[in-house]
Amino acid sequence: NGLGRTPPMGWSTWNYFQCGVNENLLKEAADAMVDLGFLKAGYRYLNLDDCWEGTRDKNGYINTDPKTFPGGIKALSDYAHSKGLLFGIYSDAGRLTCAKRIGSLGYEDKDAQRFAEWGIDFLKYDNCHNDGSPERIRYEKMGRALNETGRPIFYSICEWGKSKPFLWAKQVGNSWRTTLDIRASWASITSIIQRQQMITKYAGPGGWNDPDMLQVGNGYLTLDEQKSHFAIWAALKAPLILGFDIRNPPADAMELVLNEEIIAVNQDPLGISVSIVHRTLFYDIWTGPLSDGYVAVLFNRGEVPRVITLHFASHCNLEGEIMVRDLWERADKGVFRTSPKTWCNDFKAYRWHAS
Repeated sequence: NGLGRTPPMGWSTWNYFQCGVNENLLKEAADAMVDLGFLKAGYRYLNLDDCWEGTRDKNGYINTDPKTFPGGIKALSDYAHSKGLLFGIYSDAGRLTCAKRIGSLGYEDKDAQRFAEWGIDFLKYDNCHNDGSPERIRYEKMGRALNETGRPIFYSICEWGKSKPFLWAKQVGNSWRTTLDIRASWASITSIIQRQQMITKYAGPGGWNDPDMLQVGNGYLTLDEQKSHFAIWAALKAPLILGFDIRNPPADAMELVLNEEIIAVNQDPLGISVSIVHRTLFYDIWTGPLSDGYVAVLFNRGEVPRVITLHFASHCNLEGEIMVRDLWERADKGVFRTSPKTWCNDFKAYRWHAS
């Protein structure tokens, strides 16, 4: 469909609010995305997840829950668009959604038509309460229905990595979930990172591996854990979909996710994910090319500070003089030859250019 040339950036209701959603919340979130600088930083999608659905009318078309969304989805979409945002919605390739609302199975054409009429720009399509038929068949059917509407709608396939979607979903949608749902815990985040190691090559412009929405700002994650989480998602070219209460963002989380240099890595037009080039019991080194250089993530998985040595020649096939920049500090670290300086920190993300 021509969309997703870079990974989508935005905010979703699910991680923080789950089913506690209503139209006033969405309008307040839209205001906050603009007023607090998220839109300016690149977060364009305002996504309403599950629990908006009401009943179907006599012709089979879905309506919104009249108690929580009395003004309807079209009015919310128009409000988001008036702010310069794009508006996303949720449905499910099953009889019911994960929250046991009405799903789209068997109503793909009607729901796609309704989404287009509402001005929807993004669809997250989940996999609960399905009929047991192959994921590819069910997701292809909605993909065709979306494209037939003529409206460009980013299609986020959320089948939890069950059928190895990285092998087929790029011909169907714009991103595909690679794991079960993320939790706001370090154990969940590190487990998901491990699952990305063998599939990074499948990400690219128009189709992205999706390790699920960000949990920065949620739970009991330390500042270093949040930095690691955000930087690795960015370098993996994963969708950057925020999940905290965007109306009242935690100050430390807000500073992290508005780091324009980390965002630039995610939005680099070359669209190549980092890959793991070195792994020990305690740390990983991930590297990958950018349109104007290279990026490295030195990821300490342990609980104590650790020395991680980055070898330009063996880890990234670079020789000569290399200018190194620390993206978290937003500071140049100088020019080095192929024997690099050793950094001693809990976590660093570096970017470098051939001199």
